[in-house]
Amino acid sequence: MSYRAPLQDMLFNIRHLANIEQIAAIPGFEDAGFDTAQAVLEEAAKFNEGVLSPLNWDGDRNPSSWHQGVVTATPGFKQAFAQFAEAGWQGLQHPVAFGGQGLPKTIGASCGEMQNSANMSFALCPLLTDGAIEALLTAGSDDLKAVYLEKLVSGQWTGTMNLTEPQAGSDLAAVRTRAEPQPDGSYKGFGTKIYITWGEHDMAENIVHLVLARVTGAPEGVKGISLFVVPKFLVNADGSLGERNDVHCVSIEHKLGIKASPTAVLQYGDHGGGVGYLVGQENRGLEYMFIMMNAARFGVGVQGIAIAERAYQKAVSFARERVQSRPVDGSLPKAAPIIHHPDVRRMLMTMRALTEGCRAMATVAAAAFDAGHHHPDAEVRRQNQAFYEFMVPLVKGYSTEMSLEVTSAAVQVHGGMGFIEETGVAQYYRDAKILTIYEGTTAIQANDLVGRKTSRDGGQTARAIAAQIEDTEAALNANGSADALAVARRLQAARLAFLEVVAFVADQTRASPNAVFAGSVPYLMLAGNLMAGWQLARAWVVAQEQLAQGVDEAFMRAKLVTARFYADHLLTRAPGLRDAILDGADSVTGLALESF
Repeated sequence: MSYRAPLQDMLFNIRHLANIEQIAAIPGFEDAGFDTAQAVLEEAAKFNEGVLSPLNWDGDRNPSSWHQGVVTATPGFKQAFAQFAEAGWQGLQHPVAFGGQGLPKTIGASCGEMQNSANMSFALCPLLTDGAIEALLTAGSDDLKAVYLEKLVSGQWTGTMNLTEPQAGSDLAAVRTRAEPQPDGSYKGFGTKIYITWGEHDMAENIVHLVLARVTGAPEGVKGISLFVVPKFLVNADGSLGERNDVHCVSIEHKLGIKASPTAVLQYGDHGGGVGYLVGQENRGLEYMFIMMNAARFGVGVQGIAIAERAYQKAVSFARERVQSRPVDGSLPKAAPIIHHPDVRRMLMTMRALTEGCRAMATVAAAAFDAGHHHPDAEVRRQNQAFYEFMVPLVKGYSTEMSLEVTSAAVQVHGGMGFIEETGVAQYYRDAKILTIYEGTTAIQANDLVGRKTSRDGGQTARAIAAQIEDTEAALNANGSADALAVARRLQAARLAFLEVVAFVADQTRASPNAVFAGSVPYLMLAGNLMAGWQLARAWVVAQEQLAQGVDEAFMRAKLVTARFYADHLLTRAPGLRDAILDGADSVTGLALESF
């Protein structure tokens, strides 16, 4: 089954929930209103449906390969990447000064979703390049920007993040890769990095590695980590490529999913040292790397939404075609397509509601990013940045956990056929699993939500968001219809559960850290569930208004039903999560270690 971009839903979110015209009022985004968003998304749909999607299945069957240090991408990927770069998709959100289009993240997030729905393995390459660009824009010297940014923005070169080492895992304080200063101001790197996505390939003429390492004599722990640009090929003074640098791919991983995306083990310094250039100041590398990390974390959350959408489309298509059993209500005299059966409808509605809720949440977060970084008013910037920072672990953590539920349900809708690789739906289930792991596991996102986003400010940001949710409840109650009142009631219950947990986290993180962190992932799931449900509740209000005006009646009615389903079947999970968090810590830590 071929992929079709959900343009109508994306554009509804961009126009009505993210308020793209307000973004277009920000200096620098004047040409980025709704008409531009629609035109860009329509072109993105054509490219992703026509070029990337047809390569997705073959990438799973015929993944990237390694031979004597050379990595060759799945057949067709190199040609598709050339088209991707030539069309300017890599530079969509990046500054015009470096050859980009300078469009807001509000538009770029939807384009990223399409890329990942069409072909997640392929889309990982530009996602990591985006992160490298952001780090260099923020912390790179003028010289580094002049050498690397234009080529990265154009897609002529690609970028990577090099954090993890065999002994370190997620504990970056244990990084051992070392960097030795050279008389010319460069450094030579020595060490091993693992799990480097698209760390070696044949799709672009150069790869720009951003590498965490310790300068000789640096302090131990995270305070002694610096960030370096280490290119695959050294760059001559005139911008042309020089000799091969001392960084080599010694193997690629054999994985459960995303098989077409080569995950490299990179060795630095086996032949005298990999030449690198310091980004920013020594010993501030972790700070700079988190710029890349936050960009990537949001992008991974979008990947979760993307793979869920692809799995949902596949499941709907199968459910329309698969004939099995008569409907339980006797409405048809013979076996019917399984989409007639209530439990199949329940699974499809769960998939639909979760995907649409998370898409709306991510789109609204992207708009907050744009206002938080570019709005001329400092207070507006501060409020939007605080909102965006709170949302990042939710977009990443909740949307990726959601993708596992949705892709699993897609297999279930297919029944036994879903367990057969040739059906194709199993690929989405396998691909989705990595999303809860890389760029920080769900627990790491939850720790961020507890520590940096809730405890640090005493829950102030969380409570401010809850106040906005209460405004949506008021709008629903003012409508007065049975559906509006039902959604408002469920939203209120979830909000109050959230506030109880926020108070617990803010009050007890220092006093009872084990009790709080025992419930950190359930807190993330509660918060993400609420934020997605809130956006669908907002969508309910808008859809009712649009329906009264006779606009897109079928779409608006579907939006109303989806929002009501989310309220009835998904927001109702929030009180149970609250109870587990507030009352369940002792049973998490109560079993003696030797009893496991």
